[in-house]
Amino acid sequence: MELSKYYYMYCPEDVKSRYHLLVFDRQNQPFLPLTDFYHDCKGRISESSALSYLQNLLPFFTWLDVYSKYQGETVLWNDEPDAIRVAIEDYLMEEMACKVREKDSFRFVNRTHKSPNTVNHFLSSLKSFYKSMDQLKQYGHRNPLIDTHSVVQDYKNHTEGVRVGKPRMPDIAGTEDPTPHRRLTDSYFKLINEEWQPEIIDDPHLPYQVYQAGKQVKWSLREMVIARLLFESGARASEVIEVTIGDYRSRKSFQELRTFTKGSHGRRVKFLRFSKDTVKLLMRYINTERKKLDTLHCSFNNLPDEAPLFLTEAGLSFTYHAWYYHWSKAMKASGLKINPHKARHWFVTTRLREIYNVSTTENEVVQRRTQLIKYMKWKQEDTIKTYEHHFDEEKHREAHDNMLDNMKEKEKEYLQQKKKKTKKPQVSRVHTNIPVEIDEDIQGLLKF
Repeated sequence: MELSKYYYMYCPEDVKSRYHLLVFDRQNQPFLPLTDFYHDCKGRISESSALSYLQNLLPFFTWLDVYSKYQGETVLWNDEPDAIRVAIEDYLMEEMACKVREKDSFRFVNRTHKSPNTVNHFLSSLKSFYKSMDQLKQYGHRNPLIDTHSVVQDYKNHTEGVRVGKPRMPDIAGTEDPTPHRRLTDSYFKLINEEWQPEIIDDPHLPYQVYQAGKQVKWSLREMVIARLLFESGARASEVIEVTIGDYRSRKSFQELRTFTKGSHGRRVKFLRFSKDTVKLLMRYINTERKKLDTLHCSFNNLPDEAPLFLTEAGLSFTYHAWYYHWSKAMKASGLKINPHKARHWFVTTRLREIYNVSTTENEVVQRRTQLIKYMKWKQEDTIKTYEHHFDEEKHREAHDNMLDNMKEKEKEYLQQKKKKTKKPQVSRVHTNIPVEIDEDIQGLLKF
């Protein structure tokens, strides 16, 4: 019998509720802590990030109900911090194949080769959950994911000086021990040797696999256009889904639209560029499928600038979670394990490959790379270094293979030359019974 799990469902569009998403427990009853957490998150971060946090927590809450134990009792989500921490530690070791080591007032967490890539994201999600529960007055203890001792110690290091009872002197005075330049995270579970790395998605056929998956589940033009925009522009899903007709009209080229980016708070600070084929599909969508759903049944030329570019079946603004249902359905039916963000990684990898292929000088590489960074609106230019490392390794492999091929040819040349030098000259010996006539003068010389 399959284990019942925590899950979520979206509120039907014809039902009025202050929650547009509800989480249910293993008994199919509404579970408000996770429901409230999702909606609290959605007010602070993007909808897609809030959904990602929620999805990371559902398996843990299922496990908590079934397998957790502390002093012989099942651990509840609102138990005291010590019980919660023991449960999390057990979950990290048993379900995520991590190694957990005690250190002072916190725990070091090491991933193993069996651990998923989501360990850090899980811990961040759980820390955010208890932060929300504290702010919403639903959890009566301190956040179990925060090491309060480290917080207090860090505060002392930055405020207390060598003089007892007096504030710390400024560093320029030279009388104090230097303060550490980097603060240790305040998390109770500290994931060590872990840095975020963008994925290298280098499969040239990936977009077409996704498009084919969409055809299998009968995606509409809307889903197909959005998928093509993701792969062709390198945008985040929300940056495509939540644009308006005016965002599309504002650019001089029909192959471009303007949009917001992460941290721009809705301000249109970047543009997306895509293919002529996608332009044709987009215009066909606007003037056919979208026109039928639009309350005024307007075509592109008659639509107001503020009208959303993509609509739901009810004629409302299309949202990330409504779109994700269609994406998830296609990926599940085709067996592809691809989240939408991988389209962005694929775009960057493909663009960098093109830059290296078409550039003839290092200056051209630098110039085109700078253009890509500006297009992607990356705040940290170091983001691109991981992708470049992939191509540096690839170039090394290619150069190394050429070297090995040259070595093989040189070995053949050496062996051939050695064979020629060691080969003894052949002396030809003629055996014959035919009498040889010798000149008389020569005969005389021979007798002498």
